[in-house]
Amino acid sequence: MQDLPPVIMVHGAFCGGWAFEAFRKPFEAAGHLVLTPDLRGHGEGERSDAVVGVSMTDYARDIAALCAAQPRPPILVGHSLGGLVAQLAARRAEVAAVALLAPSAPWGVAGSSIEEAVTAFGLHMLGPFWAQAIAPDRSLMRQYSLNRMPKAQREAVVQRLRSESGRALWETLNWWLDPFMTTGVGAGPLPAPTLVLCGDRDVVHPPGTVRQTAERIGAEFRLKPGMSHWLLGEPGWDGVADEVLAWLDEVPARDAA
Repeated sequence: MQDLPPVIMVHGAFCGGWAFEAFRKPFEAAGHLVLTPDLRGHGEGERSDAVVGVSMTDYARDIAALCAAQPRPPILVGHSLGGLVAQLAARRAEVAAVALLAPSAPWGVAGSSIEEAVTAFGLHMLGPFWAQAIAPDRSLMRQYSLNRMPKAQREAVVQRLRSESGRALWETLNWWLDPFMTTGVGAGPLPAPTLVLCGDRDVVHPPGTVRQTAERIGAEFRLKPGMSHWLLGEPGWDGVADEVLAWLDEVPARDAA
């Protein structure tokens, strides 16, 4: 049996490892060991304030440590904010490849839409949100992230959402106010082959912004027609998984060339 590298899937804001319950299956069927860790403070049953004060650096270090603990360099797959965590972790640990689904942008990549600006500034209406645990806005999730999901599946996801670290959101969405450049990924391409996928209907992380992210990290960018933000579970997710797996099959040949 072919010895394939493990795959570590990193979930986005307000979620947990459960977000990859369906998406992981094609990778397991292909022979990969798949790990879907909960980011710090996101485990089911943990107190909502467990994420207070948690930084994107904490998330990245945790995932980098998990990468380093594997018997061989793993493949990182990250969605949304987890896509930014994966970028940061790939600078801290050796990885075989990185696949990003609608990733959050690193420090220095400006948003390309009004919706992104409204989201970033809207958080300030909560007061000192960076010192809080931010509850998920389920209405916005239904409207923008899960808008292509069948109702029953959408509501199942909504019921499992949990609080997110206000500090991590501040570092990600208001990066221009962060003199420490917490979400900076450094200059030049990531040190592993990287693929970035984005739905052409995504308003959370729209194509214009995601394309800039891909250019910043030296990644191949692919647009998914008709798809929105929940690439790991909305209709067509299985095609996304198959595309990532097909790309991974080409990575050794690309490196050899």
